[in-house]
Amino acid sequence: MKLYVFQFLLLLTNCKGQTSKTMEYQYTNDLINETSPYLLQHAHNPVNWYAWNSETLQRAKSENKLLLISVGYAACHWCHVMEHESFEDSSVAQVMNKHFINVKVDREERPDIDQVYMNAVQLMTGRGGWPMNVIALPDGRPFWGGTYFRKDQWVNALNQISKLYEETPEKIYEYADKLEQGIKNMDLVHLNTDPPDFELKFIDQTIKKWSSQFDFKDGGMSRAPKFMMPNNYHFLLRYAYQNNDKTLQDFVNFTLTKMAYGGVFDQIGGGFSRYSVDTKWHVPHFEKMLYDNGQLVSLYSDAYLITKNDLYKDIVTQTIEYIKRDMTTENGAFYSSLDADSNNNEGKLEEGAFYVWQKEELKSHLKEDYLLFSDYYNINNYGLWEHDSYVLIRKDSDDVILNKYELSKELLSEKKEKWNGILLTIRNKRPKPRLDDKTLTSWNAIMLKGYIDAYRVFGNKDYLISAEKNANFILHNQLREDGGLYHNYKNGKGSINGYLEDYASTIEAFISLYENTIDDKWLITARNLTNYTFDHFFDIRSHMFFFTSNEDDALVSRSIEYRDNVIPASNSIMAKNLFKLAHYFDNEHYRKAALTMLNNVKPEIEDYASGYSKWLDLMLDYTNPFYEIAVVGIDALSKISEINKSYLPNKLIAGSITDKNFPLIENRYVPNETLIYVCVDNMCQLPVAHIEDAIKLLKP
Repeated sequence: MKLYVFQFLLLLTNCKGQTSKTMEYQYTNDLINETSPYLLQHAHNPVNWYAWNSETLQRAKSENKLLLISVGYAACHWCHVMEHESFEDSSVAQVMNKHFINVKVDREERPDIDQVYMNAVQLMTGRGGWPMNVIALPDGRPFWGGTYFRKDQWVNALNQISKLYEETPEKIYEYADKLEQGIKNMDLVHLNTDPPDFELKFIDQTIKKWSSQFDFKDGGMSRAPKFMMPNNYHFLLRYAYQNNDKTLQDFVNFTLTKMAYGGVFDQIGGGFSRYSVDTKWHVPHFEKMLYDNGQLVSLYSDAYLITKNDLYKDIVTQTIEYIKRDMTTENGAFYSSLDADSNNNEGKLEEGAFYVWQKEELKSHLKEDYLLFSDYYNINNYGLWEHDSYVLIRKDSDDVILNKYELSKELLSEKKEKWNGILLTIRNKRPKPRLDDKTLTSWNAIMLKGYIDAYRVFGNKDYLISAEKNANFILHNQLREDGGLYHNYKNGKGSINGYLEDYASTIEAFISLYENTIDDKWLITARNLTNYTFDHFFDIRSHMFFFTSNEDDALVSRSIEYRDNVIPASNSIMAKNLFKLAHYFDNEHYRKAALTMLNNVKPEIEDYASGYSKWLDLMLDYTNPFYEIAVVGIDALSKISEINKSYLPNKLIAGSITDKNFPLIENRYVPNETLIYVCVDNMCQLPVAHIEDAIKLLKP
């Protein structure tokens, strides 16, 4: 079949994204009944938006209308742009309302829907992004789509599509059939029946190939925009350390330093933006996402453990302070994101308006400190963004500044604290970016793990208190009586059946919490959640896990998420969980499942390492000795804290102050003593009482 109509329409697609809201409510649509901040932003559009649900889908079928599915999220700048240009325009709305059932989807609430239709858009256009706009048959099968459209492009395309559906619907159905098959083939994983063979040589070759993409001038990968990709650098950090690869160690530390110096890090308020639009981490895409900051706290904590670099400690401290100040609820849950846009001095929404500074403004507030400040944060051509605005960005280390200005370390620290206090107070008087105040279980678990990792490394009890408070929030609010998890929490209740990402991230966080508290309930809950995923998510053909539960309504395709991205894939997190839980519970089923999952993805790893860094991290556990450390006795917690002062990525920790029947603990309690057992696959060295002796038994 000739698809010239679709090829023409696809040429219209453009890859960008979002803007703001009308203030007067001349119109109100069905989204007014939703809780998602993103959906509520569209509740007063003239477009007759509906939420995705069975009633909406039935309406499309009964009226025989095409579905217009528009997917975005609250912090997305280009989503706001398209809303302002098209969805707030009554003439555009008239076209949409006449020919389509219009459905708005929050991709963060419904990652399952987003995943299916993003796969379709990538198949059709070769690229993706948000907002994502798809036209589908009344049964939900897509046949046309793209990302951001200018108003004239959008109306043009909609008119052509509606005409085509009216005059020659058979062409659309034929194309939809082919596209459906393509979508179903995209995330297929085949069971690898070859014997598992994980060798360090394979990882060496993979990293050598990957390194051709490294940017040794500015850090990160040689491309723009630049995403932080913390799971990539966490793996590379570990590999470099365990294999004494100084070149790679230097590259990772250089990258972490450049990210910390860049405008992508909020130098005044702490926390990271989603990515930088340039190659030098200078100008951020100003939205702040919880999942980035949780992972980066974990990454910088481990990097500090290896290097003892005070910069890394500062980054962790400031990021956690930002999370505590701006992103945490009274019950210990975490919000999702802060918008990129806020009102400027003229009352118009503008990307980054909350964060950027004018030179004269800084001079008036900082007075005699301005010259030093302007040198430290580059209020010059290096730091210039646009419209005479500056993004605070560092170029030199503190040592360079200390020598240049003959300052003591203590004095510079005092000045920085003073600057931050002044500017944060001024900045907080500006109109703030919109907060997406929904709580997502998966993202909360990522931030929870960040807090635990920061506690493990720095020993700050406040971090542990926050971690336990959040873990108890998940336990008491998101865990259902049937053993499953809710994905979303808003207005005092959980909703939306959990996805694999919710289970994988929560299990991972609870295992980490157990390792740092030796409170059995976290490990037992992690095991129970794991068993639930086998019951409701496991694919008996591929031996991987589906993204959606078998209790969820069927979509066009039931996908398996296994490629790592800005967040590791739910399957790669799950495989690592199974590997560790197999050791904790001496469970052969878990052990075999983890091994099979890693073996399934191995054929793809070498050609696209950045998409498999969590898998590569697991592979290191098979290629290096993996240590089980059991600490039993009254001083178990203090000794575990001491062990954690060493960077030991190839280990798990079990502990108890009494005798218990856990496999790694049973029959190892000796009254009035605290003993440390170092084992590999349950083969143990003689127990020791002193930390130094235990560390000698552990090799990087």
